[in-house]
Amino acid sequence: MQKEYYDITGMSCAACANRIEKSVAKLPGMDEVSVNLLKNSMMVSYDKSVTGSEAIVQAVESAGYGAAPRVKIDTAAKQSTSKPAANEAQKQYSNMKKRLIWSLIFTIPLFYISMGHMFGWPLPSGLLGMENAMTFAFTQFLLLIPIVFINFSYYKNGFKTLFHGAPNMDSLIALGSGAALVYGVYAIFKIGYGLGHMDMKMVDSFMMDLYFESAGMILTLITLGKTMEARAKGKTSDAITKLMDLAPKTAVVERDGRDMEIPVEQVQLGDILIVKAGVSVPVDGVVVEGNSAIDESALTGESIPVEKNEGDTVIGATINKSGYLKIKATKVGDDTALAQIIQLVDEATSSKAPIAKMADKVSGVFVPIVITIAVISVIAWLIAGYSFEFALSVGISVLVISCPCALGLATPTAIMVGTGRGATHGILIKSAEALEMAHKVNTVVLDKTGTITQGKPVVTDLVTSENVSESELLQMAVSLEKLSEHPLADAIVEDAAKKNISLLSVTDFDQIAGQGITGRIDNKICYAGNRRMMEENHIQDQGLFEKADQMAEDGKTPLFFSKDGKLLGVIAVADVVKPTSRQAIEELKSMGTEVVMLTGDNKKTAEAIRRQVGVDCVVSEVFPQDKEKEIRRLQDEGKKVAMVGDGVNDAPALARSDVGIAIGAGTDVAIESADIVLMKSDLLDVSTAVQLSKAVIRNIKQNLFWAFIYNIIGIPIAAGVFYTAFGLKMNPMLGALAMSFSSVFVVSNALRLRWFKSKHTAAAGGQTSTQQSSFQKLNTPKSSDQQNTNQECDVQHNRKKENEQSTNQTSKGDSEMKKVINIEGMSCNNCVKHVTKALSGVDGVKNVSVSLEDKKADVEVSADVSDEALKSAVEEEGYEVVSIR
Repeated sequence: MQKEYYDITGMSCAACANRIEKSVAKLPGMDEVSVNLLKNSMMVSYDKSVTGSEAIVQAVESAGYGAAPRVKIDTAAKQSTSKPAANEAQKQYSNMKKRLIWSLIFTIPLFYISMGHMFGWPLPSGLLGMENAMTFAFTQFLLLIPIVFINFSYYKNGFKTLFHGAPNMDSLIALGSGAALVYGVYAIFKIGYGLGHMDMKMVDSFMMDLYFESAGMILTLITLGKTMEARAKGKTSDAITKLMDLAPKTAVVERDGRDMEIPVEQVQLGDILIVKAGVSVPVDGVVVEGNSAIDESALTGESIPVEKNEGDTVIGATINKSGYLKIKATKVGDDTALAQIIQLVDEATSSKAPIAKMADKVSGVFVPIVITIAVISVIAWLIAGYSFEFALSVGISVLVISCPCALGLATPTAIMVGTGRGATHGILIKSAEALEMAHKVNTVVLDKTGTITQGKPVVTDLVTSENVSESELLQMAVSLEKLSEHPLADAIVEDAAKKNISLLSVTDFDQIAGQGITGRIDNKICYAGNRRMMEENHIQDQGLFEKADQMAEDGKTPLFFSKDGKLLGVIAVADVVKPTSRQAIEELKSMGTEVVMLTGDNKKTAEAIRRQVGVDCVVSEVFPQDKEKEIRRLQDEGKKVAMVGDGVNDAPALARSDVGIAIGAGTDVAIESADIVLMKSDLLDVSTAVQLSKAVIRNIKQNLFWAFIYNIIGIPIAAGVFYTAFGLKMNPMLGALAMSFSSVFVVSNALRLRWFKSKHTAAAGGQTSTQQSSFQKLNTPKSSDQQNTNQECDVQHNRKKENEQSTNQTSKGDSEMKKVINIEGMSCNNCVKHVTKALSGVDGVKNVSVSLEDKKADVEVSADVSDEALKSAVEEEGYEVVSIR
């Protein structure tokens, strides 16, 4: 499928967006269409062999709007020259502000002349009295003409879409103000007729009911609202604008033996770049010379500068706080991390959340219904015996108070601000759907290695025999391990390097499979390995063996070292828990979320990690290919599951979960499969992402509530429903003002998300550093509650495995399987009955169980029943099948 973006012109409300979506969706080969009113853009996904850009543009134009494919230019160049999104918003605001100023210049005197006599304001004598009625009326008409031409776009777009059979907000404005204008012109003729025939009663009547001021005020107040709305809209893209502002405009590159300053878009892969203190890193690269502290806060939200040395990667747009660096460019242009972040945020803000579907459905029929209500109101009041002027004012009020624009802005504004705010926290949300789904998560599954733990073994304990110093043990250990290729050896080598331990000469080096390594130092035989190696070589020390057993109980790997038949000591190596992992898990549990840890480690190691971090449940000895099955098992229990991982083997599980969350330091495959990416590789950001999701969904619901309630209350008042009982009637000018501020209110409410802050409690146990988290006491007690919880989890897991094996055997023997069908559109128990009956009627289906709350159906089917048959049966009853698994 080909994915493309288009810039759309002429939209003014949700009805416009809905009309364009319907028009484009009818094209053959079209897979997905999403129109964003806030950004005036459209995203389409289609089969390029069936349709093309020309057909898409034509479909938009046939709906009465303009469209142009968005030109893709190099991100670096784009950043160094201009910011289209920000510029467009600023341009729109500038234009609206000019229109507002000029409108006010003519509206203020129009209002003063038309209303002055009612408030006793001084007016020229030539405008007072019935003998000057024509001058009074014609002066207002002349003042209204410039206002109409300044805001003529309302009439142009409004009547254009009306004639296309898809009226929008501009249509309501054009009809309302146009009706007032036409009636005013009619009144001028009646005044002229009255003066010519000396019918002063007619002159007095029409002199007081010109409606020119209503037409002018409607246009000006709507423009005021649009101006405020444009200003607020510009702020919703602040996050993307700030990210684009981070990109440096130039880079110092080393070429032909000299340093040259060039535009950043001219940097090529493999170039050697010079980055001095206080300068931004131009592109992504690897340090080839120098060391420094890099401020990555703008991209990851991490306030503490990160130390960088030779071989370390650096990210473009981060700031070199100190030192001198030479880096080799590894990613340039659209491949840099900053460009990818901007693209992800842009795509997320262009997508639609499922919660927006309701507003889309309403906005699609909203304007025609409003026009119908206005016409019925006019006719009803005329039939009731009221004057034409009264009935007309009611009809105009209904037209100008109705606001489909607020409905259209309710969801995209909150999503744009929310995803932007997430980006500033180092949380990249790929789609609006993921943002919405995150607030429903009630189970979080955590991969152990690289997610809960650092993902890299380190030395945690060093215990020596009597009369042996730590430096002596470490020197002998590193001299042997330096020659080993085992991952645990790297931890010892790194620890020795930090302590500046020198190496001894080793001869006769050899590796013994399943035991360890051996060699000669000072012509004495040395061994480094597990307990089995020591025992087979008759090397004993019961005290050290007991301490090593305790280390193993705590999930560490004890390595024994001996020289000349004597055990020198034990060095424990482990993949230690990250400093914030325990706090993050407690945060999730405090939010009512079940936390499960998946690991391929044995039960003993898994239990040790569980005690340290406090997860609810551990599933140990899981093969990489089985992680996806564990996610599916939890989903089959009716849970909404978020999977957090960082490795290649996590990708299937990330894709299977309801919300896949990738640790930023993980692999590209894991990040590609995930819905949310955590740039800081900090588990605390999982709870932050959930909190942000809840804040955004809460904001969207508030926006939709106010948009709906505004129309539900405002339209009946404007239609005069309460006039006979309470004398309550809406002035058209007040209606226009209310319409304007409904949209402004919705956008302003969404902007509150810019001040979103995650709520984290203090770290448990005061663990604030890696060292404190890593070096746990060897005799950490196990609480009975924790043991029982984990035993229950293990028993449950074993039972599930047995059930799966039993189910597999049954499936093989009887050729039956269980399927879960997610269904949208069910709203009552009658719906459940219809779906149950439809599925039961499919040959080969039995044991149908439909859940209204979970919006799904569990069915047992024979192997020859196709998904298409199940889908057709449900859809024939008028419901939508979202997925079948």
